[in-house]
Amino acid sequence: MVWHNFYLLTRQPRPSKHEEKVRAFLLEWAKEKGVDAFADETGNVIMRAPATPGFENRRGVILQAHMDMVPQKTADTRHDFLTDPIETEIYGEWLGAKGTTLGADDGIGVALAMSVMEDKTLQHGPVEVLITYDEETGMTGAEKLRPGLFKGDILLNLDSEDEGELCIGCAGGLDGIGDFAYKSMPAPAGYVGYSISVAGLQGGHSGMDISLYRANACKIIARALLPLLQKYGAKVTGITAGSLRNAIPFEGSAEVLLPADRAAAAVAKVHAIFHDVYEEFKDTDPGAKFAVAKVAKPARKYIEDDVMLRAVKAILACPAGVVRMSSAFKGLTETSTNLAMIRCGAGHLKVYSLMRSAVNSAKAQLASEMRCVFELAGAKFTTTGGYSGWTPKPDTPVYKLICDVWKQVSGQEMEVNATHGGLECALLGAKYPNWEMASIGPTIVHPHSPDERVKIDTVGNGWEFLKALLKAIPEK
Repeated sequence: MVWHNFYLLTRQPRPSKHEEKVRAFLLEWAKEKGVDAFADETGNVIMRAPATPGFENRRGVILQAHMDMVPQKTADTRHDFLTDPIETEIYGEWLGAKGTTLGADDGIGVALAMSVMEDKTLQHGPVEVLITYDEETGMTGAEKLRPGLFKGDILLNLDSEDEGELCIGCAGGLDGIGDFAYKSMPAPAGYVGYSISVAGLQGGHSGMDISLYRANACKIIARALLPLLQKYGAKVTGITAGSLRNAIPFEGSAEVLLPADRAAAAVAKVHAIFHDVYEEFKDTDPGAKFAVAKVAKPARKYIEDDVMLRAVKAILACPAGVVRMSSAFKGLTETSTNLAMIRCGAGHLKVYSLMRSAVNSAKAQLASEMRCVFELAGAKFTTTGGYSGWTPKPDTPVYKLICDVWKQVSGQEMEVNATHGGLECALLGAKYPNWEMASIGPTIVHPHSPDERVKIDTVGNGWEFLKALLKAIPEK
């Protein structure tokens, strides 16, 4: 049942900010199954199932997941996330996709909630489902949710990514943009065009995977450009890297104009830098691919030298990766920056970042440091989309129940932890302060990248666990 519902979701285009088709699908599916469902005024989908006979006095549970997915694909994959279904493939014990993100984050959570609504054999108290939209690019659905829509007081978020782990807290986040205004200059005579590119990096989730210290395409491209600008007279006609604010950038490129008489030396220098980068990251990014190629018809305008040099220096100087590890939870990142994207056009070169921390003051300090770097480099720095973290409360009674049920079902102790990723619990708890909240889910690796995989047996295990947990919810 869960896998069938997930398959149906893979047929629905659902990148963030383009959830119209999947929203319509969910409502039509609910209608066909006789499930009470509606969309609120902003676009969240809400479903309700009454208590089964004999369970009417149980506390109400809200199952929560998000309908959108991260649209990432490899450079050689032809796929339109607005129209094409996700093509899945089994890799041993894992399910993945062919050249794209799988959407198990959080399609599996949605499929679990759908299955609870559909299965009339389950025993449970009153259950409500909240399926939010635009979680991956700003948690907009959670932020826009209106108080007073739900009667339950236990929220089970189905967006965690480690079987047997109970998540009771998450980091807050803040988006940053460094904006360099520039003039386009006419290309001088005697220059030849080259493209410089990096691809095949592991990338990954900027919260869950940031502590794996993988290579960052933004940093690598800037590293290659710095000596070209300083010593070889290069002119940069364009630069791009990364694709999403919450995904570690796994590819990037720049086009440059090089003086013809110095081009060979400049290209050799870039190859030397790429060799060093590969050696530094060969354990975390063994599939890295670097290329320098001559361009037959190079652009005839370039970004003015002073601005480009200042931008490259800022990219290299700003914090990226883990800033501090947690002292409360072993192995958990407390504060980090994802230097996520570089874009240029219409006279602006913009550098996008996502700052995370479980400590609000540390997040604010990190933003201040980023601001200092970019403003010293002559850029305008703005922040948007800030949200607070979800503060762990280990003594919540529901946590003990969840751990007890997991041990009964699996025979294993449940690990209680927090995540450096952003969970909608942080925003939802502010609107429903009476909720006891917890996050659970199957094992998913490399979310937000084309290497995303979900471990097949953990989905079935999670379904059995969820059924047992709903049955065990106590009376009011």
